[in-house]
Amino acid sequence: MKSHGSQSNDQNQSDDESAKASNAVRERHEKRSVMQASRLSARLIYAVIRHDGDEELNRPLISLVWSGLAAGILISLSVIAQASLHARLPDEDWRILVESLGYSAGFMVVIFGRMQLFTENTITTVLPVVADRSLTCLLKMLRLWAIVLASNVLGCAIASGFLSIPHVIPDEMTDSLLAVARHATDGDMGQNFYRAMPAGIIIAAVVWIMPAAQGSSFLVILAMTWLLAASGSAHVIAGSVEAGLLVWAGQMSLAEAFSRFFLPVLAGNVAGGTAVFTLLTWGQVKNEVTGEQDEAETASDR
Repeated sequence: MKSHGSQSNDQNQSDDESAKASNAVRERHEKRSVMQASRLSARLIYAVIRHDGDEELNRPLISLVWSGLAAGILISLSVIAQASLHARLPDEDWRILVESLGYSAGFMVVIFGRMQLFTENTITTVLPVVADRSLTCLLKMLRLWAIVLASNVLGCAIASGFLSIPHVIPDEMTDSLLAVARHATDGDMGQNFYRAMPAGIIIAAVVWIMPAAQGSSFLVILAMTWLLAASGSAHVIAGSVEAGLLVWAGQMSLAEAFSRFFLPVLAGNVAGGTAVFTLLTWGQVKNEVTGEQDEAETASDR
């Protein structure tokens, strides 16, 4: 039989182990609470976006086509909502500030619906290429860009053609729809290029902010896409719906829509989203990411 002293020691040891286990549980809960309360670091945001980019680069062609087509069609909701507000607001200087709220509608559907929008891919799929620096990854990115851009534009052509059919849109709103389209596509090649750069930066910023936005995602998209419209920036996909409306209405030739609007806006969006925003965000995390990769390679060599 155990002595009373031995039983007391066992009891004390058991109490110590219970206390340690309780402390460990409490520390885990505290750590989880700290992580939930803390803002995501730039490195973690980069990791989330790069993970999404890697997945997008490896998606099947047919999935990209249907997703891009849906995005091109549904982005027309931005034009419809903006024209609806334009038609019902007085012709005052502040009207553009209110009607620009409608521009967020299509972007909400496309982004929350996880559809393929070309301008999102100017950051999402570029980060894996910048990190890997391999020809294979670059070719995957160019393949995705070509498929998504073509699918988006086809969707825009379908949407603008459908909206141009008589009585699809109420007759009293047709003039507002075309007025919004003319405002969005106005400018020469140089002007359209330069005003497209902020749009590329804005959409890339939305992608960068979303992982940390959590419950505020709606407000982030609303504010940033409102800014895009209110500032007069040009977006190549939503703008393709607007240019398409003018082409179907006979107010712009297809060649003019392609040369004066589509090409310079495409170049400006890519320049803003990739050359400016993506490379700046990569600069924030480059040393941390490459340092982790070097450590991993050293550990594997051992």
